[in-house]
Amino acid sequence: MTHPFPLPPGSVIGIFGSGQLGRMLSMAASRLGFQAHIFAPTGAISPAAQVSHFFTQGAYEDLDAVKNFAAQCDVLTYEFENVPAATAAAASSLKPLRPSETCLDIAQDRLTEKTFISEQAGVPVVPFEKIDSLADLHHAFDKLGGACVLKTRRFGYDGKGQVIIRELEEIESAWEKLGGHACIAEGLIQFEREISIICARGITGETACYPLSENDHRQHILHKTIAPSPTKNEHAKDLALKIMTALDYVGVMATEFFELKDGSLLVNEIAPRVHNSGHWTQDAGCIDQFENHIRAITGWPLGSASPKYQMEMTNLIGFDANDWQNLSAEAGTFIHFYGKAEAREGRKMGHVNRIIKKL
Repeated sequence: MTHPFPLPPGSVIGIFGSGQLGRMLSMAASRLGFQAHIFAPTGAISPAAQVSHFFTQGAYEDLDAVKNFAAQCDVLTYEFENVPAATAAAASSLKPLRPSETCLDIAQDRLTEKTFISEQAGVPVVPFEKIDSLADLHHAFDKLGGACVLKTRRFGYDGKGQVIIRELEEIESAWEKLGGHACIAEGLIQFEREISIICARGITGETACYPLSENDHRQHILHKTIAPSPTKNEHAKDLALKIMTALDYVGVMATEFFELKDGSLLVNEIAPRVHNSGHWTQDAGCIDQFENHIRAITGWPLGSASPKYQMEMTNLIGFDANDWQNLSAEAGTFIHFYGKAEAREGRKMGHVNRIIKKL
């Protein structure tokens, strides 16, 4: 039986996905006395299943299994935005899904996402063009200034599903590389830095925003985050909250920006979930992003997003994780491993948070 909101301790939180974000959400839920129930097609060795009260292994396309899972939970959420639309619809027909099915649908498609942000939320985004054919791509290449990034509209992450085009001769090979189907072309932005902001929004519209994060990507994968950023940009919070309000968003959301030379901001993308660039919050002396997501979706008051320390978060990618002995000897360093069985090139195995200074 579903409890009225706010949910009391002992309630069951259903999480779609069993990766590291699901793992850390489950751990945060447990701290508050909730029981996490994971639904995913992967086995029990998965990062989230290792630390959760319940685990259901099933295909996202098995809607009977999805409904059975949802019926056992009091509220539902997800750790990644590629949960199929039919899965989200089936689950949300039985129990509240937060963030909503609408938020999920918008964030799954890069074209839909950027159109919504620019037209519905009124927030500036990277220039973009819809690409349905090779002719469209030739036209967009010229319109976007003779250079662009071609991206698949769905399922891209950590640099996957995208190709940079700098020369006319590269257009056809880029189109073929991405499969010759629905894409989006984005302007190649000359930015000063990449920044992001993590904000939580509750059922009543209450908000809590963490300070700005400054991000360093390597080979399209986040390598390092420093937060609070050494250089502020107060406008980022206002823009992020405009998007969240337009979505009637409940939960934690990351908004990623390109900051231009004049300090103006263009949204690169949003992530309707907890985010890698917010991992520093776990050891910064505030309520971390994972707990605030759980608080938001269960109707609890949001916790403080004001850190006591400036932090540096570094991802442990692939064989970086093998240096755990040296890392564990560093003062002021907090290690978070994800419980993955095997290190592979480009695979996120964990992260470390280092205290830079007290604020």
